[in-house]
Amino acid sequence: MNKMLLLALLVNANLVNAQPNIGQLLQLHDSIVQISVELENGNVGTGTGVVISNEYVVTNCHVLADGKGANVAKYGDGYKPIGLKADWKHDLCALKFEGLPFKPVPMRDTASLNIEEEVFSVGYPNGNNVPQPSYGSIKAKYPYDNGLIIRSDAAFSLGSSGGALFDQQFNLVGITSFKSPGPQGFFYSLPIEWIRKLITSEEQLTLKAEGSPFWALPYQQQPFFMQVVIPYQNHDWKNLRTVAEAWSKSEPNAADAWFFLGVSEYGSGNEAGAKADLDKALTYNPKHLDTFKLQSEMALKDKDFDRLNKLKASIEALDSYASEELALKINTLKDSTSLKNEATSK
Repeated sequence: MNKMLLLALLVNANLVNAQPNIGQLLQLHDSIVQISVELENGNVGTGTGVVISNEYVVTNCHVLADGKGANVAKYGDGYKPIGLKADWKHDLCALKFEGLPFKPVPMRDTASLNIEEEVFSVGYPNGNNVPQPSYGSIKAKYPYDNGLIIRSDAAFSLGSSGGALFDQQFNLVGITSFKSPGPQGFFYSLPIEWIRKLITSEEQLTLKAEGSPFWALPYQQQPFFMQVVIPYQNHDWKNLRTVAEAWSKSEPNAADAWFFLGVSEYGSGNEAGAKADLDKALTYNPKHLDTFKLQSEMALKDKDFDRLNKLKASIEALDSYASEELALKINTLKDSTSLKNEATSK
């Protein structure tokens, strides 16, 4: 029954996505497991885990934190771990088993990922009893503690913590872990490099959490790539500029620092400053789609058709849907301009 449900879900998914086919996703089903955790209050928490070897299932530590016990479930069967390795700060835990009858996934170092490379996530959101796919691309990679945090637009929700982010060759490239607050989701995954280091660490004795993960720290202690999100979503240009400026000074080569600085300048009415900052963003990331989109918005406002055609070509190389949207706006602007010219000539 579960496989029939999964098949139906994947058929629907492939109607709108041309990434993996149904058969390939069904094969991945054997590598993604659901984790159940007995909590102190008697409730049961759930999350997702990824089989990386015959011994280890990797998940987020916040899925397991302060639990009384945990087990892995698959096809109606449960499996009890015999050990735990934990990196509480980085929110990565590995449950150890005597032997799992599941297929381990190959892993690819996060550092080798390209911006706008297509990826997809698989997890158990909202208590679903079959894994759910979600599709997107790599939007940014942020250096943090000898690893690279991945931001993608492959959406995931509660229950998908500890799930898998895959490339198009079905290599595990990250562990889906946390998202930003607010309506415009920024979805973050943890790097493979941290998993490799975790497996070489010593085993832990309990599930008692040792501090909060870095992404759950107080606002001022969070990385800059997280601090920019709330002022950006709230159109709080003053605070966005403060954070983005600090970020650009701390990491001068960070394309997103210059992008958000450009957003704050544009939102504050300083278009010249915004153009300069956005150009810098493209210097450090020539595939920065959001920068091209904002530049397009500015060119539409200026009715700069030569600039718009160049931007359309740049966007087309990264996202055909975004290019089509821009083409529609350009045509609408041309029609509007023509009508105004005709009215003036009369």
